Amino acid sequence: MTRSASRPTLQPHAPSGLAAEFAAAVRAGLTHAPQKELPSKYLYDEVGSALFEVITVLPEYGVTRAEERLLTRYAAEIVEALPADVVVAELGSGSGRKTRRILEALSRKRPTSPTSYCPIEISRTALQLCRRELADIERISIVGYERDYLAGLAEVSRQRKNGERLCVLFLGSTIGNFARLAATRFLRDIRAMLRPGDTLLLGTDLVKPVPTLIAAYDDAIGATAAFNLNLLARINRELDGDFDLRDFEHVARFNPDARSVEMHLRARRHVSARVGAARLAVELEAGETIWTESSHKYHADEIPAIAADAGFECAHQWVEKEWGFAESLLSAA
Repeated sequence: MTRSASRPTLQPHAPSGLAAEFAAAVRAGLTHAPQKELPSKYLYDEVGSALFEVITVLPEYGVTRAEERLLTRYAAEIVEALPADVVVAELGSGSGRKTRRILEALSRKRPTSPTSYCPIEISRTALQLCRRELADIERISIVGYERDYLAGLAEVSRQRKNGERLCVLFLGSTIGNFARLAATRFLRDIRAMLRPGDTLLLGTDLVKPVPTLIAAYDDAIGATAAFNLNLLARINRELDGDFDLRDFEHVARFNPDARSVEMHLRARRHVSARVGAARLAVELEAGETIWTESSHKYHADEIPAIAADAGFECAHQWVEKEWGFAESLLSAA
């Protein structure tokens, strides 16, 4: 239903720190024309992180299981290709479940000395889950960073000791959340923080039939819909918003030109809403959408060229064919 036009006047509000960044991103995204949008990283608050863990075990969503199969099968081979004295930094660790295989292999490779593992997450809940998930692995020292990817990686890189090599993990096909050119720019930003001999283990989801892709992002029980709608609920909770979630529906669509699945929140009817902390009043017409996430899909043989463009050499690649997923070990050239 259309909301009443009589509503309180927005009061000045000045959030600080991460809340200020969130408010600025919401204001910029919801005033973006012609397509309203919100950054996908804000999907992962405490509720969103928990919902995503549910998504990863759904039968429709094969990404996580495919990557786990690859890492289970090839962890020892991956670790053997890494330098002896290595610090592991993971961008967006989530619960750390997939990373376990790599860390266990490192523990076996280095039976007399500990390995530092540095998960980097904007979600404090995800960092807590990660510590609990991996705390039992011997000779692994876990130091979490509640930061954006690049800010956290810069800090880890600065703090490593002389002679230590850095292995950055960017798993789960999170690189797919970036548009093609933005993905290359992001990889270049990572490369700028690395030294020759450092490495990046990059997970990429591969192209597959469109019905399979759509089902993975619009599951039968509605977990992904709840995950997407929670972004509006988070705005309400943290930024003094008044979105009515019943006014929106989750939509997943395939963009053939970009080879990506897009997630949107579509207005079921005319919507008027306010976000106090962003000093924003927003209107959506019935059928108008807010674009919340894209997941670009790759061909395995295009990864080496993308890596080279960003200043890396693709040293090794492992491909899981049942679902269609690639893990590529990129070396800082």
